[in-house]
Amino acid sequence: MKIGVVLSGGGIRGIAHLGVLKALKEKGVKISMITGTSAGAIVGALFANGVDPYEALKLFQKTKLLKFLRPAFRLPALLNLETAYPLFKTYLPHDSFEHLKIPLIVTATNFNEGKLVYFSKGDLIRKVLASGCIPGFFSPILIDGKYYVDGGVLNNFPIEPLLKQVDIIIGSTCNHLPDTDKFRNIKHVLERTAILSINHDMEEKIKSIDVLIEPKGLGETSIFEIKKAEEIFWIAHEEALRQIEVNRDKLDLVKKKKTSL
Repeated sequence: MKIGVVLSGGGIRGIAHLGVLKALKEKGVKISMITGTSAGAIVGALFANGVDPYEALKLFQKTKLLKFLRPAFRLPALLNLETAYPLFKTYLPHDSFEHLKIPLIVTATNFNEGKLVYFSKGDLIRKVLASGCIPGFFSPILIDGKYYVDGGVLNNFPIEPLLKQVDIIIGSTCNHLPDTDKFRNIKHVLERTAILSINHDMEEKIKSIDVLIEPKGLGETSIFEIKKAEEIFWIAHEEALRQIEVNRDKLDLVKKKKTSL
């Protein structure tokens, strides 16, 4: 039997996926396929290529990704995410979906046609970066004559490619919003509105998830709040360990069937 993992988008909150993957790795959960959007696509690509989750955390902390980005002159955004290509080439030197150790599918939004696209073949890095191009912040990335932006615009939790490909789906999402009656400022209102929008179909999608890992309250963290990266990592790691224990029967069943083949 096969286990698939779906990783949501969420800006810096996507560091949570690294904590989740570290826990799964520690507990010997073998992953057969990964799908991801935006931050989930970036984390998924690194893990699928064998980069240790904690090493990936240190990579983000030490390199400070924003220093690799350049103003998007003459482009409809603040920054050009493609300037980070050399950084990712260091950790994904083959730049190929086909050479990953675990099959990976990432989402992006075809901005010309307003359509969702799943990438799983050919050049890797620019498609992963396109998946994380938050409109307005990062300029769209041109791929095969079409412009692409963040996959989270149309699908922030891409479970669909896993439904007929695996037997167990583990979902990692980093956008849980707690109830609140206080709205600090307009930035808080806009960020909460954006998360409510990308979470709109989560209740339905969760029905197809066998093991859900969703650290409470992470949606209150700003998408660029890098100083909280370590805290986010360990909060998610702890929640993942708890969910693995709670769902031990499901995961043990998978292992037993694998060893009997």
